[in-house]
Amino acid sequence: MGRSRYKIYEPTSPHFVTCTILHWLPIFTRVQSTQIIFDTIKFLQNKDNLKIYAYVILENHLHMVLSSDDLHKTMQSFKQYTAKQILELLKQENAKTILDQLMFYKKANHKDKTYQVWEEGYQPKLIQDDTTMIQKINYIHQNPLKRGYVDEAWHWRYSSARDYEGMSGLVEIERFW
Repeated sequence: MGRSRYKIYEPTSPHFVTCTILHWLPIFTRVQSTQIIFDTIKFLQNKDNLKIYAYVILENHLHMVLSSDDLHKTMQSFKQYTAKQILELLKQENAKTILDQLMFYKKANHKDKTYQVWEEGYQPKLIQDDTTMIQKINYIHQNPLKRGYVDEAWHWRYSSARDYEGMSGLVEIERFW
């Protein structure tokens, strides 16, 4: 994951991140593939003191505002583990077309791998103040709404918008920073 032009200078501070599936392929159209993301987040919440302030998962990418004891290490673990699990799921489901695309579009520098699931990097942007935090949380929650998928942000199941409306979401979030 090391070729990112983005640097993390405050590894324990909240950051806005984006993770994109290679070539924007629609991987998160199955409940099982999104469950991989949630299970990994829950594991890292215990292992790396991962704190999620907001999230949204769409069909081919996800956004999160998060912090951990070492954000770079946490994101590396997140992307490596989820990639492995997603590939296992696709193989189990015999999703040959998507697997072929993940093989075809993989970057040339990934010589040791047959497939690549995630685009390189995650574009961390440091959240430096309350105004930026609120703006990023709103951006995340409005994403499905802007795409026309739902009429209300909290209707999107794979989002922390429900948590901010007083309902239970799919993973524990931090509402105070």
